[in-house]
Amino acid sequence: MNATTWETSPSGCCGGSTSGSTSACGCATEATAVEAERPSVNGIPLLAPGQQVGPDELRQRAVAELLRQEAVRLGRLSAMRPPVAPAMGEAEQRAIEALLDEAVTVPVPDEGAMRRYYVAHHRHFVVGQALHVRHILFAVTPGVNVHALAQKAEGVLLELCRQGTPEARFAELARQWSNCPSGAEGGELGWIGPDDCAPELANELFFQRDAAWGMGVHPRLVHTRFGLHIVQVLGRRPGRTLEFDEVRERIGLQMRQQAQATALRQYLAVLAGQADLRGVDLEGASSPLVQ
Repeated sequence: MNATTWETSPSGCCGGSTSGSTSACGCATEATAVEAERPSVNGIPLLAPGQQVGPDELRQRAVAELLRQEAVRLGRLSAMRPPVAPAMGEAEQRAIEALLDEAVTVPVPDEGAMRRYYVAHHRHFVVGQALHVRHILFAVTPGVNVHALAQKAEGVLLELCRQGTPEARFAELARQWSNCPSGAEGGELGWIGPDDCAPELANELFFQRDAAWGMGVHPRLVHTRFGLHIVQVLGRRPGRTLEFDEVRERIGLQMRQQAQATALRQYLAVLAGQADLRGVDLEGASSPLVQ
């Protein structure tokens, strides 16, 4: 791939001369100030002038540019000084994939490690389990006072957990407060398994050590991407735990994926620590994110 260069005019941005110790206008100073405000990786801006993106998109661009520059340093891509971080083309994708294949090594888990993983995560290897659930959702929406919402949810939970509270009270409060369509049905969700609800809810109800706490109102609020949930379990089907040999391949794959994610985080952390990052935080970035 041929090297690409960009050149700038020697004249001032508004046509004034830039010779001498001072500029004929303030445009150069203003442009420098604006440039300094734009997020960048080693001086390469991540956004075009005036462009704005969300924090996830910004991190994605930063990681992609960080890896592109590392590929350039190692001679896998031609050097260039673009005015803004370029989009990843096919050649860049291939170069970065080759870079990561060499830089990020993932060990193959042995039998002992897989068996220990099986024991530690046995709740994830249960099939046929289900709960008969109803809930009250306090939705977190833009502009909502989360503190006040949490206080209200805690108050409702406290009432439902109080000894002597009538069974019918849950349905009444669901119809009054729930932001889920199920509220009209008293919060009824029916029989659900781990794959039928938000991952955060599945983790709380099926995979935690105290997930088998029993029947009735869950003793704490459940936080998900949708908001705060009060959950009541009305019935339970325990299901069957798969034998180790039935899930050996699945465990090996999961362990390799987790090891790869950890290795990627460490590699990106090293690159980020060596780079001059402005206006972007890569903490928690765990993948190349160069799609």
